[in-house]
Amino acid sequence: MPDAVIFDLDGVLLDSERLWNEAKEEVVNERGGRWRESAPHDMIGMSSPEWSAYMRDELGLPMEPAAINDVVVGRMLDLYRRDLPLLPGAVEAVRTLAANWPVGLASSANREVIDLFVERAGLAGDFRTTVSSEEVGRGKPAPDVYLEAARRLGADPGRCIAVEDSANGLKAAAAAGMAVIAVPNRDYPPGADALALAAATVAVPGEITPSLVRAIPVPRAA
Repeated sequence: MPDAVIFDLDGVLLDSERLWNEAKEEVVNERGGRWRESAPHDMIGMSSPEWSAYMRDELGLPMEPAAINDVVVGRMLDLYRRDLPLLPGAVEAVRTLAANWPVGLASSANREVIDLFVERAGLAGDFRTTVSSEEVGRGKPAPDVYLEAARRLGADPGRCIAVEDSANGLKAAAAAGMAVIAVPNRDYPPGADALALAAATVAVPGEITPSLVRAIPVPRAA
């Protein structure tokens, strides 16, 4: 039995990776940068300081990273206020697992985006903690955001189960020592090497049940 379950947000609970990249591409094209096809894959898992610096330095956007962040995040907040793009069974999965284990969120999204999601999805009473990668030293594939989520939950990272969709996310959770359930991103699917890190794979978050979580081996508590 795990000590806790920690969800990613974009691509796991929200069908939003494409929306983030559309917002970033629009800003680059509107403000004088040069978008490239590799940019979506390059930025998956990056924290906001990392992707805003990437947009300035690699995509030639003539703005400071803080301003880039504000414009992109503002567009995402507007989108989510109009229509929250929940993936099938996302809310039910969080609530069902939260009835059995402490549940956290470890996301590359900005704090204000996470907070709006939690409010609009009605999950404030279900997540014991939420962590943005802008609150730790490094974004995914570094394990920082998962380690911080486990710390806030008072859980041993090696006894936590993470839920991830992207290659960098799977690598981050595995680097934190966690068992991982993969929900492969349909727009930016992880490669076979990243999927090999997963203890189980499901098509949608609604397939993540207590019985599935219990079936995933974790080390016994000391």
